[in-house]
Amino acid sequence: MTAPAEMTRPVKVRSLPAADMRIEASEDERAALARRFAVTAIERLIAEVTFAEGDEGIAATGRLDAEIVQPCAVTREDFSYRIAEDINLLFVSDGRLTRFDEDEEIELAGNAPDEVEYQGDTFDIGEALAQTLGLAIDPYREGPDAEAARAAAGIESDEDARPGGPLAEALRALKGDGA
Repeated sequence: MTAPAEMTRPVKVRSLPAADMRIEASEDERAALARRFAVTAIERLIAEVTFAEGDEGIAATGRLDAEIVQPCAVTREDFSYRIAEDINLLFVSDGRLTRFDEDEEIELAGNAPDEVEYQGDTFDIGEALAQTLGLAIDPYREGPDAEAARAAAGIESDEDARPGGPLAEALRALKGDGA
């Protein structure tokens, strides 16, 4: 049995909203999404979406804006940050989703919409927005005190670390870089 979606906003295909649709997650929806995405809190989640029917499906474009609170990957102290994501979705009816062979190499265009398959005469823009938010959350995001915590513990950042190991040492020897 599938768990119910935390934020549902069903849209009937035959009666698409003519104007922009504003979606604002309730406190309960934000709390449920925070649990789903393993963050401390989602303080704000608002989206403005425009729908357009086309030959390939129903395009949903717009903007998602959220305020996330999560623990720093280094210090584990909570910090807050904003997510602002463009929405570019294409809702396609059951069976019309683009399929690729398992071994086929594909190249995705940077501006290609994310395809979302739906069944029947309704799709859920709320769940699609939740998934968009989930992809935008960086589970290893570092807070403002991460560098100071690393320095205090004597840990080099990946950017400052010098490559090590036998191959790196051999390369340094070949280059004459003994430092």
